[in-house]
Amino acid sequence: PKLSGIGYSSCVVCFFVALYYNVILAWSLYYFGNSFQYPLPWEQCPELGNTTVKECKSSSPTSYFWYRKALDVTDSIDEMGSFNVYIVGCLLLAWTIVCLGMFKGIKSSVKVMYFSSIFPYVVLICFLIRGLLQDGASEGIAYMFYPKLEIWADVQVWRQAATQVFFALGLGFGSIIAYSSYNPKNNNCHRDAFTVSFINFLTSVLATLVVFAVLGFRAKKTVMACVSSNVQKLSEHSCVLDTHLLPTFNYSDPGSVALEDYTRWLEQNEHQLPCNITLCDLEKEMQKGVEGTGLAFIAFTEAMTLLPGSPFWSALFFLMLLNLGLSTMFGTMEGILAPLRDRFKCLSKNKTKLTIGSCIVGFLIGLLFTQRCGNYFVTMFDDYSATLPLIIVVVFETFSVSWLYGADRFL
Repeated sequence: PKLSGIGYSSCVVCFFVALYYNVILAWSLYYFGNSFQYPLPWEQCPELGNTTVKECKSSSPTSYFWYRKALDVTDSIDEMGSFNVYIVGCLLLAWTIVCLGMFKGIKSSVKVMYFSSIFPYVVLICFLIRGLLQDGASEGIAYMFYPKLEIWADVQVWRQAATQVFFALGLGFGSIIAYSSYNPKNNNCHRDAFTVSFINFLTSVLATLVVFAVLGFRAKKTVMACVSSNVQKLSEHSCVLDTHLLPTFNYSDPGSVALEDYTRWLEQNEHQLPCNITLCDLEKEMQKGVEGTGLAFIAFTEAMTLLPGSPFWSALFFLMLLNLGLSTMFGTMEGILAPLRDRFKCLSKNKTKLTIGSCIVGFLIGLLFTQRCGNYFVTMFDDYSATLPLIIVVVFETFSVSWLYGADRFL
């Protein structure tokens, strides 16, 4: 009883995560709904009159759609802005789905999880096969396995790594404890812990291979467009450049120039060339939009526009995100509702009302994230409400079980 505060803390962390996590589900619903059209709305820059929107042209169609169409984001968190009606509707739908899935408790949510856990593997394997067939996939996977030893001294890297492990395994959230309370007393917990950790490891490797294969394809496509553009510029400057500077490229077909040949030539002559001839760096391109919401809603969406049948792949990708998000939300909500039902017996007699009430409260508070400045609050909650508090909860759980309660007694 003296350590019950750890359980309450875990419940609070689950509540904070549920608030902003369902907003990400709402964004996925919005993109999923927009995937059933050709061309995709984030595939091309919109036109204003007879000219392309300047902001979109200077960034990219996917970035413009994300920040100006989907979020309609303000310039800073100080500017609240109005509610985004489309995101509000998607958030309401997301909370409704979660509420319906939680109505019958653990039995119904487990049945839903059978599909929501298996379906993403099917999609990931499809994306992996499709990605490996694209030019640039090998470079992306090579980049994935290339170690960067200089960042090992960065404390933030280790903090993010620890948080990722906790998120992936569900440690400190209370959902694992809530689900395990339904196991029989003689259940083999050692086997379950090993199985879950091993499957999570394989899943993480599979998902990472998919991400870097697709990002490698996207980066190679962008870099080759850069090379082609620069070769075109060289052909235009051929009359003013020294003949010994001009490479023996096929200027009639700029797209045939290999990246390695262009890079080697540029490094030898870059100080003698016009300033508008640039380096096309594959590694820098790989680093763009590979974390946070930028990975799913900017980098991945851009990569899918380059694939044949882009609406199909887009719909499949966001359907997978919805499945993963819903399964996470079911576990997170169980980590909130199960302790409340166990602590307050009156609530255990009104499970349906408790579930509906919790979802309504979550939706109303979640409206904060549907304002034009909502993206800033999502980032804030993600950085502070579910990272350091989660680590503290796990440390205290480990300390209390291992030393105060006793590891031998626990096992």
